[in-house]
Amino acid sequence: MNHEFIYTSLTRISDLAEIEFNVEKLDRDQWATGDYIVSKILDPGSNTLNLELTTGRMRGVIGGESIVGVLGERFATLEATGTWREVKADLKMNVLTGGGLMGKLTSKSVFMPNMMEVDYVGHAFRDGKKLTMNDFVETVEPIPFNTPVILFVGTSMSAGKTTSARIVTNLFKVAGYKVVGAKLTGAGRYKDILAIKDVGANAVMDFVDVGLPSSICPADIYKIKLEQLLSRIQHQNADVAIIEIGASPLEPYNGDLAINALREHIKCTILSASDPYAVYGLMEAFEIVPDIVTGIATNTLAGVNMVQKLCDVKALNLIDSTTTEELKKVLSLKTGFSLTGKNRVYGQQNA
Repeated sequence: MNHEFIYTSLTRISDLAEIEFNVEKLDRDQWATGDYIVSKILDPGSNTLNLELTTGRMRGVIGGESIVGVLGERFATLEATGTWREVKADLKMNVLTGGGLMGKLTSKSVFMPNMMEVDYVGHAFRDGKKLTMNDFVETVEPIPFNTPVILFVGTSMSAGKTTSARIVTNLFKVAGYKVVGAKLTGAGRYKDILAIKDVGANAVMDFVDVGLPSSICPADIYKIKLEQLLSRIQHQNADVAIIEIGASPLEPYNGDLAINALREHIKCTILSASDPYAVYGLMEAFEIVPDIVTGIATNTLAGVNMVQKLCDVKALNLIDSTTTEELKKVLSLKTGFSLTGKNRVYGQQNA
């Protein structure tokens, strides 16, 4: 590996760390989402900020080091927003996520530490051509998607979707099923799908694998990328797909398109909610009736009672092990899969 640069996790589909490339400046009007760029750290920001490497491990930084990241956009309700489109003539920008999403910070929560500031050095080039994420996407044969889906959605980011998906993945693996995990929308990080892999998922993938640094992009582009991602999931021939919609479907990450593409295959929907009223709002906006509500809204009996009273849906705090048997019952009822023991041979699908 070339140790001249820090390779963030958004470079994980590329060979930039192994094969030499040149760094050349490009005029601002030649930039585009998905471009691989090199930037020098001017201000590392808070000492709590780390960068996510291609392995998913986190690495501390100091001023003066150089990063290989990707131009993109973020629009997170609870943390920060930013885009490469707002980079000014001084070519200074910010690291918008630990995964190396690069763009100019446009707003952030007062509870967030100062974001890392960097100076654009240039684009990654080979053979006179700038390198982009799309250059490293391995396409697969498009095939119809028909894998049974357990869908995880949230009323916002950090509502507990990944934690819930990890718990459910583990239940299916303990029962002997083949499981594929995927995140269809959000801002590129590796940690979420790795969390699913860590509890036994046979394969994991996300929108980064099809060339998107975040799923903020025109709808026509996202639909093409989504078709390729769903084909990748289907090629796994799994018994069940654990699928997370990052952020909230109401945010500009194309979550609504992802949900609509999956609707006829969804066997069970688990909604992670920040509060009971947010559950009601999402149900109204997307005509989604979750089979289970979990997350922050279910941390106390008061929250559980309010969800059930206001929305007439089952509320379970999935991180409380006393709810596991009830969770198994719901999953078995909705999917037709038994979760009481090792009942299946890997690779067989429910007819």
